[in-house]
Amino acid sequence: MSLTGTMTIRLPIETINRLADLARSTDRSKSYLATKAIEEFVTSQEWQIKAIEDAVQEADAPNAVFHDHTAVVARMKKKISAARKGKQR
Repeated sequence: MSLTGTMTIRLPIETINRLADLARSTDRSKSYLATKAIEEFVTSQEWQIKAIEDAVQEADAPNAVFHDHTAVVARMKKKISAARKGKQR
């Protein structure tokens, strides 16, 4: 079993009540549900931060390739137009 610690947080009463209802409905404790929610949030944020850091590192590389915004928009508009024409047939 992993080590645990205690953390106190303030939540709006409505959120506490909703959490209590969910705990009853799922036969889980409020602590279990809050822990799972926080774990999922932290995992998601860690992934996003890492992706941003990786993208910045790639953009800062000496051989980074950048594309003109106007050219990319024009190319995407062409693709969208072609896809719409294909669906109309």
